[in-house]
Order: sequence, then structure tokens, then C-alpha cells
Amino acid sequence: MIQVENLTRRYGELTAVDNVSFHIPRGEVVGLLGHNGAGKTTIMKMITGFLEPTAGSIDVDNLSIGQDTRAIQKRIGYLPENCPVWPEMRVIDYLVYQAGLHGVPEHERADAVASAIRRTALKEKAVASIQTLSRGYRQRVGVAQALLHNPDIIILDEPTNGLDPTQIQHMRHLIAELAETATVIVSTHIMQEVQAVCERVLIMRRGQLVVDSRLDALQQAKGLMVELDSHAEQTLTALPALTVLERTELSNGHYQYRLDTPADTAPKVASALVTAGHQLYALQPLRRDLETVFAEVNGEVANG
Repeated sequence: MIQVENLTRRYGELTAVDNVSFHIPRGEVVGLLGHNGAGKTTIMKMITGFLEPTAGSIDVDNLSIGQDTRAIQKRIGYLPENCPVWPEMRVIDYLVYQAGLHGVPEHERADAVASAIRRTALKEKAVASIQTLSRGYRQRVGVAQALLHNPDIIILDEPTNGLDPTQIQHMRHLIAELAETATVIVSTHIMQEVQAVCERVLIMRRGQLVVDSRLDALQQAKGLMVELDSHAEQTLTALPALTVLERTELSNGHYQYRLDTPADTAPKVASALVTAGHQLYALQPLRRDLETVFAEVNGEVANG
């Protein structure tokens, strides 16, 4: 559905986005991760047509940014990071106004606003002035305006920013609901949110795309951890396709080994250790969470 090819954006000598390519099929929920300045927001602004690429192309189905920008924008719902709203307006008046800007026909606006208010749980604040709302409720108003025209692409920049735990759970459910009918891109610095709602992650580093992977594949087992009563280097290093990455002496006198070996070799590892006379206290696959992967690609932890 969304095809990005060799996308680049420069500001003078600064390259904010550097030759980035990816494809997002219809109905996928994708997390866009990266430190501040990594290029996330610049990519979203280019996809939404608010910023022109220096080079490269962005296609949505058979439409292209540049040639068909207005047509693409009609298909996109966008929540910018700072959630711009008019504080002096009431919530319902603001949404009616935004519905007009989104091109919702006048006779459909009341239903569109009612639906957006229901989906974002804003009913109790519908007639409140936006300036009286907490940051979390303002964030919900921003999400509501992005949904008014039932877009088939929804781009959310830090959608849980300022939300309390209950509101975060509601936002997660809403994103899951949106994914039933739309393609969703979520940009956030909170990795737990990506793990909770996304199927795939794109990680940016200094303007470049360094990871493009489904979460389940990214977090597959990457080795084994064993806990023994004694040193076992000789036994372990004798096994084929196995490398001892780390040995740690535990406070109970046991030794813990981190092994680089396929997880399905666990039976062979256990058998070799027991045959050699070692007491085996634990054997389990090592798994990486998204936070570990993010740190690795940003050089914040040692690899392996």
C-alpha cells in the first residue's frame, strides 16, 4: 500500500533522512522508532505531503506524493507530535470544524464527530473548552480529528504522550480497532507501546533505516542460558556450532553460561553436560526484547 523508495531529505549540509526504503502493506501496524533527530518525524511529514523529499519517491497504491499529494492526503489521518488544537474552542466545535477541513460532507459531519468522540472516549468532555483539558485529553482530541474522515492510513506521532495508564490501555485498544480497516504507523520513543500494538518495527538511526523486521522474528531466541554446579567450558566448547559468550559466577556458587547456539540444540547441550557429570540447574532459551535490540543498533550495549 505504502511504497517508499530511496527517500532522502536534506537541510543544507544536514541529511535528516538518508536513502530510506520500505513497503507497508494494507492493514499492517508498524512502529517507527528512533532517538530524537533520527528522522522519524521527517519521514512522517514526507508521507503526509507536508514536506517535499530531496530525492526518492513515496507511492500510495497508484498515487505518488508530488503528483497526487492532495488525493493521498485525503486518505490519511495524521496526529502530529505536538497535537495542535485551538484552545478557545469547545471539543465538539473543533471536531465539526476539522470535519469540514477533512472534506466530510455537511450532512455526514454530525455522525462523523459522534463516532470520533465515542472511539476516543471523549463524551464527557465534548462540550468542554479545549483549554480546560488535561494534556491527555488534548491528545485524545488530536486523535479524534485524525479519525473523522475514516482514513485508510493513520499516522500517529507519540499517540500515548501525556496519557495515564488507563488512557494508554484505551489507546492500545483503539489502535487495534483501527488496524481492522486501516494501515497504521505509530511513532514513539516508548518501546513497550510498540511491543503492545505493532506487528513490525522500523528503527531509524542518524537518518538511516537500520532495522526493518516483524517483532516476532526480531525477538526470537538467540541462544541458550545454562546454570551449572561447576566449570563446563571444556564440555561446551567441544560441542559443534556452539560458542560460549559469557560465564558468570553466581552468589550460590553455581556458574551461568550464555551460549551462542540455536535454541533447538538444548537437548544435545543438556545431554552432553549431564554425561560429563555436571549438575544442571537451569537451561532456557535467550530472548531479546525490543529495548535490547534498540540499544544494540544504537551502540548502547555490547553485541552478542
